[in-house]
Amino acid sequence: MTSPPDRPARLEVGIVGAGRVGAVLGAALRRAGHRLVAASGVSEDSRQRAGRLLPDVPLLPVEEVVARSELVLLTVPDDDLVDLVRGLSATSRWQAGQLAVHTSGRHGVSVFEPALPQHVLGLALHPAMTFTGTAMDLDRLVDCCFGVTAPEPLRLVAEALVVEMGGEPVWVAEEDRPRYHAALSHGSNHLVTLVAQAMQVLESAGVEDPRRVIAPLLQAALEGALSSGDLALTGPVARGDAGTVAAHLHELIDETPDVRPTYLALARATTERALASGRLTATRAQPLLDVLATPEERP
Repeated sequence: MTSPPDRPARLEVGIVGAGRVGAVLGAALRRAGHRLVAASGVSEDSRQRAGRLLPDVPLLPVEEVVARSELVLLTVPDDDLVDLVRGLSATSRWQAGQLAVHTSGRHGVSVFEPALPQHVLGLALHPAMTFTGTAMDLDRLVDCCFGVTAPEPLRLVAEALVVEMGGEPVWVAEEDRPRYHAALSHGSNHLVTLVAQAMQVLESAGVEDPRRVIAPLLQAALEGALSSGDLALTGPVARGDAGTVAAHLHELIDETPDVRPTYLALARATTERALASGRLTATRAQPLLDVLATPEERP
């Protein structure tokens, strides 16, 4: 029985980097019917994770993983990906016609250029999700978009792999990968920092359970921002309450050194966006910008 052209045949899959992403996506591919033949994992955490999510899959050196695989899943840090592809290419470890899939958000398929003389078929499939490295992530893949970049002849293959893992393919042009990744990192990674800082300040204000206090507010703010963008803004900046913002800045002086500069930068950005979107008039915005100006910017 042959596979339809928009669905890849059952493949022998190897995973280079059995971290949180690699182990989960490997388990998702196995659930879709592909055969996991090998994985690489150096740290003890990676080995334990592979044992939980990829039972019976042998852990081997990278070169052996590549040699055994029809599809190689490269789930290594962004800064390591270029050297990994170059190293495997320089030592002629690739197999002609082999599918090589990386999960970097920053890189597209140009990272595979050193492997092209060995006829490697490169795909970039980036899951737009934070991974815990547990079986819970398999269910979360159902709601996950993947930033996909691939040569046009491999478009259907790339889409089919994403769908098989439970995700939704979203096409990103090669030249737009860094901008796409910057947006996701800015939104998700910096959100973690922002929420952690807010809970820290609540705790210093004597609130025993900061999470209980802030969770409903954060959920409402996120839903509003996703549905209405800048129009969802509430609070002292939206009202033009420069005195309140000044009081906040005063209170944050004795917090850890990262908190006050973060508040200052975000309050300035919020004021500028509120002004641009029409939430604030120039008259109401100027006192806020005066309060938020750095000493060298003040007249």
